[in-house]
Amino acid sequence: MKKTSFLLAVLAFASVLVWACNKPEPEPEPKTEPEQVELVDLKLSVPVTEDWIFTDKPAISIHVENPNAVAVAAEAMVRISTDQKKVLTTVNKTVEVPAKGEIDIPFTTDEKLEPGFYKAACFVNGKTARSFTFGINPTEIVSAPDKQADFDKFWEDAKAQLYKIEMKENLIEVTKKSSAKCKVYFVEFQSVPDGPEGDPVVVRGYYLEPTDGNPHPVIMHFMGYDSKGNFVSCPSGNSGEYAEFYLSHRGQYINRAPAKLRDDGIEQDFTNIYDDWFAFNFGNKDGYYYRGAFMDCVQAIRFMATRATSDMKNLFAEGSSQGGALTYASAALSDYEFAAIAPCVAFLGDYPDYFQIVTWPGDTAKAAAKEARISDEEMYKFLSYFDTKNLATRISCPVIACSNLQDGTCPPHTNVAPYNNLLSTDKEIYFYPTLQHEIPSNWPSKTSAFFKAHMK
Repeated sequence: MKKTSFLLAVLAFASVLVWACNKPEPEPEPKTEPEQVELVDLKLSVPVTEDWIFTDKPAISIHVENPNAVAVAAEAMVRISTDQKKVLTTVNKTVEVPAKGEIDIPFTTDEKLEPGFYKAACFVNGKTARSFTFGINPTEIVSAPDKQADFDKFWEDAKAQLYKIEMKENLIEVTKKSSAKCKVYFVEFQSVPDGPEGDPVVVRGYYLEPTDGNPHPVIMHFMGYDSKGNFVSCPSGNSGEYAEFYLSHRGQYINRAPAKLRDDGIEQDFTNIYDDWFAFNFGNKDGYYYRGAFMDCVQAIRFMATRATSDMKNLFAEGSSQGGALTYASAALSDYEFAAIAPCVAFLGDYPDYFQIVTWPGDTAKAAAKEARISDEEMYKFLSYFDTKNLATRISCPVIACSNLQDGTCPPHTNVAPYNNLLSTDKEIYFYPTLQHEIPSNWPSKTSAFFKAHMK
């Protein structure tokens, strides 16, 4: 019995062993590829450092934020060019930005840069982080005057012509703009013809005259390049602190605006007879638009000197863009000494470089030169009579100026050209790193404080 049980147990074990040996292999688990994570773009910015005005090398920082849950490589590049678009150097760096992290990537140049304005184009992984203009020692930029031998005589002859013209001023009060403290007048007077011969040109402006009968400091306001068809607003006489004149030089502002585009109540229409002012009589220095416009400024100052409420010992001027150029021209050519001036983002500076940096007004000038059949050399010689960098050599009064680094109309080089050639020892220029062709919001208050600090 025991032997039978033993045999049965052996047979059972053998059956199990055979089953185990013949057991089918388990199906392999399916392989899965690693999950592909879709990356979102890095967030890029380039903060302003040191107002983007440096002493010899730029200090540029690209800020990179990584919103992804994994680290990402950032291939960063900064390309440095001159303001005339000549590439100087390219700096490359590759860094890893940690998951959900951020990093600053600093850049500079190996070599010191000469005084001037430069373009920085910043990229990360092929995407633009920012492109901007920066300056290196801008007050040391040399924009050498290129005055012709008869430069001073040319302007003295223009003034001599002006002095022979009877002003024939006409004042009409704009009662709705006047107040108890200050009367507002629409004014017109005669200025030089558009050339050595011809009839005088009538120009116009708005004059604010304090009513207390006492002499007041005088502020001349000069206008930017007119946008044809825009509304012309007459200022209100609310303050009475200053005797003020807002000049509309020939062909611009009041002088091209019909009554419906003005709020002075004068029922008379005016039309621009000059077409494109910058191109008018181009190549003919004795008949060029800006010869007449500069003399309009001188005549407006002479008008103010005839008024009993004008304290000509405290004479000031301000203007932006074209108005900045007229401010320089007035200080250079007026027979009355200025207490201080405040040109902002000034136009008409250093034409040979100006036309290499931006398109306008170089394209207009070159087209006009071609029509006048004059060479580039003759064109620049002609324009030198109306260049603020040359006019600046006649200015010694205190000056406050401003320049916007991203200005594509009157780029910063054209602003520092006259500033650096001033004879003035009391001068200061402010650079606004992010602004384009516009008046900085704090500029009126800076100008006001500067004028008050220079009252005699």
